[in-house]
Amino acid sequence: METLLQFNTQDKNQFMNEKPGLIVGGNHVDHRGALSFANDFHMDEVKRFYTIGHPDTATVRAWQGHKKEKKWFYVVSGSFHILVVKPDDWKTPSLDLDPDKFLLNEQSSEVLYVPAGYATGLKAAEINSKIIVFSDFTVEQSSNDNYRFDPELWCDWNKI
Repeated sequence: METLLQFNTQDKNQFMNEKPGLIVGGNHVDHRGALSFANDFHMDEVKRFYTIGHPDTATVRAWQGHKKEKKWFYVVSGSFHILVVKPDDWKTPSLDLDPDKFLLNEQSSEVLYVPAGYATGLKAAEINSKIIVFSDFTVEQSSNDNYRFDPELWCDWNKI
């Protein structure tokens, strides 16, 4: 797992070599309250965002992939296990792919960057967890680049 701070989005060949990684943020607390930030998360590519809330720790949202769309994940409350895998074939991917695993929580102020060409799955690690997902595609663009795979394909979610 590598920490990614900023990407040169002008280099079209670079995105082919990008890997998922964390953009590290921070927290500040003083007499006025608490502040969480991710100053190195540059949102110039973001076109939309949405939130996902999980009232329990049993619900799994997996696997959804995009050949061209990039996403960023930020936990607002609670914590989430987020798994990321690079399908080797978008119609019939290998069964033995090993996903990268990330655990994000509201205290860490980390943003998980997932470049184009990956599929993601997530599961709350605490009840009533909430996550924001940022995307560089519109809803219409995303729906034309949406690939779904069996949730049990690359992970036994009961062991997460």
